Amino acid sequence: MQPAQAARTYPFREPTALALEPEYTHLRDHEPLSRISLPYGGDAWLAVRHEDVRTVLGDPRFSRAALLDRDVPRASPRRHTDPTLHTVDPPEHTRLRRLVAAAFSPRQVDRLVGHARLVTDDLLDRMAEQGPPADLITGLAIPLPVAVICQMLGVPVADRERFAGWIDVALATTAFSSEEIHAAFAALKDYLTGLVAARRREPGDDLLGTLVHARDEGDRLSEDELVGLGVTLLYAGLETTTSELGNAAYTLLTHPDQLAVLRADPALVDRAVDELLRFNPLVTSAGFTRIALEDVELGGVLVRAGDAVMVQLDAANRDARVFDHPDDLDLTRKPNPHLAFGFGPHYCVAAQLAKAELRVALDALLRRFPTLRLAVDETDLPWRQGRMARGLNHLPVTW
Repeated sequence: MQPAQAARTYPFREPTALALEPEYTHLRDHEPLSRISLPYGGDAWLAVRHEDVRTVLGDPRFSRAALLDRDVPRASPRRHTDPTLHTVDPPEHTRLRRLVAAAFSPRQVDRLVGHARLVTDDLLDRMAEQGPPADLITGLAIPLPVAVICQMLGVPVADRERFAGWIDVALATTAFSSEEIHAAFAALKDYLTGLVAARRREPGDDLLGTLVHARDEGDRLSEDELVGLGVTLLYAGLETTTSELGNAAYTLLTHPDQLAVLRADPALVDRAVDELLRFNPLVTSAGFTRIALEDVELGGVLVRAGDAVMVQLDAANRDARVFDHPDDLDLTRKPNPHLAFGFGPHYCVAAQLAKAELRVALDALLRRFPTLRLAVDETDLPWRQGRMARGLNHLPVTW
């Protein structure tokens, strides 16, 4: 086994647009399990190869629950203190996942996709009426996921400005102070607590109503778990899908050869969505910390019980051991075993819905505006800074 290396400061730097940091290529080839020093909580191991990342994500010897309310290595100042889908292990995770899985059944996803189509058509109608230039972020990438998650969860769309503002701050790394980040999370929890109380007064058939019924009638989750699930589903359904949609549109518009391939064969949209998810780096640092419950050999290194381990999904999605020409965008790529939605027990429960939203939005956008192009120089596009997810503040387009 290789000896432990000196810890590198991590994240390596503030990302530039969607360029993946070159350190990941070096680490995949020469140091697949490396030591990193995080801004909070100390040092951790970082896995970057596809095989090792899958192992960490799927092996029960690496625990998420062990990080709860502990000062573990992380990029954000906020400790995870609430039991959610992201922070518990089986069997607790299995129980919580079953409670929300019905909302993402094929039948329910089809229903939500129908709603997404109606919303998308309406948003694109507004774009066409207003005329170019238009901002794809404020005009499509934000309002579409808001409409879908509000429909599914039972959150008032009229509250969008409130909860979107809290989410923006809560999921920051350096853009806001520790006090502001903690206050934003507290505000989100208070907001969901209020929605839970409202649903108790007026029961509904949305996901929040289903969870309230499971809490009150079946005693299948605690009050903290109920609120935590609501917060998690709200921010995950909004932040990541908004970022992915904006990033996908940007990538297509800056890869005209691949855009032409998709325009020539719109039936490729499913493969295109998977390839865009693989190709586009989303997170600005490694994902959720896991704690080794026993000694484990990983990437030629002995990880000791109690050690923190983190994974970089975007780096794993560029692993040449799995993907031919991994740094090239290929919308015809198949198979495409990317890890954009994770792997193992914590594989994103909403993955099919998120992919469907991307598919609906991109397909409608390209059909509606066959000459769509950037309205400004690529170098002038404003990228968000100091957040967990990469994304644009604005994406001006014309046609």
